[in-house]
Amino acid sequence: MKPKPLVLCSIESAARVYHNRPIVFFMKGLVKAKSDEKNTLRYFPTLSSLDNIYIFPLIFNDIFNSTPFLPWYNKTNPEKEKYWIHTIADGCRLALIWKYGGIYMDTDIISIRPIPHQNFLAAEHIELSSNGVFGFSSQHNFTWMCMEDFVQNYNGEIWGFQGPHLFTRVLKKLCSLQNFNGIEDISCGNIYYLNPQRFYPIPYVSWRKYYDVWQKLPTFNYSYALHLWNYMNNEEQRTMVPGSNMLVEHLYKQHCPSTYGAIQRNESLYL
Repeated sequence: MKPKPLVLCSIESAARVYHNRPIVFFMKGLVKAKSDEKNTLRYFPTLSSLDNIYIFPLIFNDIFNSTPFLPWYNKTNPEKEKYWIHTIADGCRLALIWKYGGIYMDTDIISIRPIPHQNFLAAEHIELSSNGVFGFSSQHNFTWMCMEDFVQNYNGEIWGFQGPHLFTRVLKKLCSLQNFNGIEDISCGNIYYLNPQRFYPIPYVSWRKYYDVWQKLPTFNYSYALHLWNYMNNEEQRTMVPGSNMLVEHLYKQHCPSTYGAIQRNESLYL
């Protein structure tokens, strides 16, 4: 119930970029009977002034109802699953976008400008589609195909098999992927396969660059949002430090100023 500063920055940046759209954050710790998205929001002072943020409880049975996931979920034993948190998160994002449409983003993504496409996937590189950010209209054929493949070919022993590798498998059924031409995107029917520059201008092998001091700051002119690869940061636990002049500090200042200001003033991020 105390999201890390990067999570709060991610939510704030999305709310500012998409100021005319609802930003919904799902929390496993919320109790359905006691949850009220606006009352909950007041516990997060850096977000409470933004009126388009809603916080909902993450209730798997509700999310998976009327999807291929519900029978799979009911028969799966989480204690025997190697990557259960990742796997269940992979399922939730697909079910939510299938039902309601919109854009899904992981909470280690800082939004910097609006994504101009409705139906899109994000390439990490030509041969791997991310599932950390994607967008589709409700009941889109791609998300349904992903849910069916998820259940039919389920393998909980391989990390990412129900995530990026699932998206890539299904995409390759629809299109023969060619190399990206410069910074251009690829069109696959009514789906855009977005250039790695859109979200991954700094690739995962270079994730520490977000926590470096740059002589000249990158402009990210071709990016819609930036994925900070927080999974890679599990051991080192690098964070944004005010006054450090790290690249991530400049991103916080510009794109989540309320969160940055509270950290700079050493104020609590939670009530």
